[in-house]
Amino acid sequence: MTCAAIQWLPASAGIGRQLAERLDFPGHEIALHRFPDGELRVTVGPAAPTTIICCSLNDPNEKLIALLFASEALRRGGARRLVLVAPYLGYMRQDAAFHSGEAISQRAVGDLFANTFDRVITVEAHLHRTPNLHHVFRGIESDNLSATSAIESMFRADALNPAAVIVGPDAESEPWVSDLAGRLGLAHAVGEKIRRGDRSVQVVFSDSALLLHRPVLLIDDIVSSGGTLIACAEALVSSGASSIDALVTHALFPPELLNEFSRAGIRSLRSTNSVPHPTNAIALDEILVNALQREVTRTSSAENSP
Repeated sequence: MTCAAIQWLPASAGIGRQLAERLDFPGHEIALHRFPDGELRVTVGPAAPTTIICCSLNDPNEKLIALLFASEALRRGGARRLVLVAPYLGYMRQDAAFHSGEAISQRAVGDLFANTFDRVITVEAHLHRTPNLHHVFRGIESDNLSATSAIESMFRADALNPAAVIVGPDAESEPWVSDLAGRLGLAHAVGEKIRRGDRSVQVVFSDSALLLHRPVLLIDDIVSSGGTLIACAEALVSSGASSIDALVTHALFPPELLNEFSRAGIRSLRSTNSVPHPTNAIALDEILVNALQREVTRTSSAENSP
């Protein structure tokens, strides 16, 4: 039996195949069959002692069931260690019950995965009040990878204008916006976001003089409805930015929103390949492969043991 293998759900086939190729592990697509009543039949490939499952958790509901079924089949087939690679990790927003009777989705999904997998790897998890992933997935290994190095490499290849300003939409973005700006030797600014609902957001910049007549690189971790990005772009236009190019880690928005972004003043928008999207321009393969080197070491040790 091969000591390690990678399997993936159909929606994550692109990044799953890349990881299998880069790590030189056998790869297999997990087959999903939908019965007329909506139930799923899940068929996995041959289990290896260490099996890595790649599945980005945008549109997560059906995928959660598929992962649960796949893990059952793989454990029964001989997998002793299951590693989930979820470049985008859904259901992390709701980390508290804000109204009576609300479910805490982060806790429910955290408990489910902690009882299913031995390690969870993701990129830029959307954590608010939760300090880190170890508080989500208690008792197992977890890695919340930064996309900064991949984004930095892309910007360096662009031959950046030294007058450009790295901009984040709110105070939460300050740590990684300032880190990226420091790496690139650029100025940075963050807005103040006032949220009035899921699709109603206002953004203001207190230091608009920094933005006047300068190109802006607008960075956000997740774009779903697009409200924050549009509000931020409008505020930047009002502040006199000469151009706005946006980059998002997780592109969850429908592609038709690109026209609205353009009308708001965004010249271009690029995303990482954490979620398959027409705007994908930055591969996360390198940082995911680096994180999985520990599994390579484990399998090498297992193969060489008597």
